[in-house]
Amino acid sequence: MAILKINEIRAMTIDERADEFETLKNELVRERALTSAGGSPDNPGRIGEIRRTIARIKTIQHELHEI
Repeated sequence: MAILKINEIRAMTIDERADEFETLKNELVRERALTSAGGSPDNPGRIGEIRRTIARIKTIQHELHEI
């Protein structure tokens, strides 16, 4: 899954943003579970990228009063 830029997030509909948010949250849980179980993630920087993208989505939702 590609990391989304601010303009891409703004171009999404409310439902698309909510779906993307849920997808990213689930992916973050999987990555953290893999790490905590002692596994080695394929891309160590992926957790940070996911967290930043989630923060971007939440920021846009807050700006648009969707939360």
